[in-house]
Amino acid sequence: MERRRLDVVVISDIHLGTYGCRAKELLSYLRGIQPGMLILNGDIVDGWQFSKRYFPSLHMQVIKEFMQFMTNGTRIVYITGNHDEMLRRYTDLNMGSFMLTDKLVLEINQKMIWIFHGDVFDNTTQGSARIIAKFGSSGYAMLILFNRFVNTLLGFFGQEKVSISKRIMKGFNNAVAKVNDLEKIASGLAIKKKYDYVICGHTHQPEIRTIENGEGTVVYMNSGDWIENMTALEYENKKWCLYQYNSNDYKESLQPEEKQTLSVNTDEFTVLLSILGQ
Repeated sequence: MERRRLDVVVISDIHLGTYGCRAKELLSYLRGIQPGMLILNGDIVDGWQFSKRYFPSLHMQVIKEFMQFMTNGTRIVYITGNHDEMLRRYTDLNMGSFMLTDKLVLEINQKMIWIFHGDVFDNTTQGSARIIAKFGSSGYAMLILFNRFVNTLLGFFGQEKVSISKRIMKGFNNAVAKVNDLEKIASGLAIKKKYDYVICGHTHQPEIRTIENGEGTVVYMNSGDWIENMTALEYENKKWCLYQYNSNDYKESLQPEEKQTLSVNTDEFTVLLSILGQ
C-alpha cells in the first residue's frame, strides 16, 4: 500500500497500555501515511493505568512505528496530556527529531496555530478531583471490556453492534463541557493571542469548527481519539481536514505484528515508558 504524504498529522488520546486502545487500527493508519511532522497531542501512553503486566506487542509496534517515522525524516512532537502528565517534568526535551513539550505554536502558510492537550482547562482533572477522574478512567476501561463482550454476543445472534462506552463517554464529556466550557475558554484565549487555529485533544470529540466572540474568530479543532472515534487531523494542500478511520481503506491484511521487524532504535520511547512505569 502506497503511503499518503502529508505535511502535518495530529493524533491524540491513544491510551497505549489500556484495553480500550485501538492499536491495530492505528497501526493500519500509520502505515498508510508519511507525514512531514507528526504531533502526538497528549494521552499517548496512559500513565494512569500503566502496568508492566499489560503492554501488548501491538502497542509496542505503535511506538516502533513512531520511531520508523523519525528514521524516514518525520519530526515528532510529543505534547503531554493529563494521562501522561508525569512526563511534564522533562518538558522541552529535544532528542534529534523528537521533541517533548507541553504546548506548541506553529506558523504554517502565515497562519498561527496553538496546540495543546486541553486538560489545563478541565476542572475534573485538577486538584482533588483528579482522584475521582482516575477512578473514572479505570471504570471506563472496564466498560470497554464489557462493551466488547456485549458486541460479541450481538454478533453471534446476528444483531448490530452498539457502543455503550461511546455513548457514556460522550454524555460525560458534554456534562464536563457545560461546567468547564473547555472549547470556549481555549478559543477565547486563542482569539486574544491572535492565533488563527487552536488544536486540542482530551475530550475525545473530533471536530473542526469556527468559534466567534466579540473580539474575533478562531478555528477550533480536536483530533478525537483512538479508542472510540479513531480520528486524526491532517494538513495537506494548505487545508486542514478531519480523518476518520475506515477499515475498507485498508483491505491489504497486515502480517502478524510479532513477525514484523523494524530497523529502528527505540531507546527514546523506552525511556519514556520507564518513566511512566515508575
